[in-house]
Amino acid sequence: MSDSLLVPYAPIAVFMVVALFVALAAVALSFLLAKHRPDKHKNETYECGFPPFGDARTKVDVRFYLIAILFIIFDLEIAFLFPWAIVLGAIGWLGFGSMMVFLGVLTVGFIYEWKKGALEWD
Repeated sequence: MSDSLLVPYAPIAVFMVVALFVALAAVALSFLLAKHRPDKHKNETYECGFPPFGDARTKVDVRFYLIAILFIIFDLEIAFLFPWAIVLGAIGWLGFGSMMVFLGVLTVGFIYEWKKGALEWD
């Protein structure tokens, strides 16, 4: 009986084995066929086309963090709104209420961003 439960998963197992083989073959072939001749320029740090400057441990302006929060707000909103809209008829009022709470929390974050001036470009 337990064998009959695993039969539908056989194509997934075959796919995983083939994918693992292809990935390992690609890594092995690139290691065997590539020329390994590192020189001074290949081992240098590359940063946007010019040599790196300054210390990596400098303080970052808070506006970068505000932009990151703004991105997460809109990203989460889109990621959850589309599936919610598709199953709204099936989940009923409880699903509708929980999404309104979720959107309320995102709105509070958006208002925080707005008050901090993250939407104004200098």
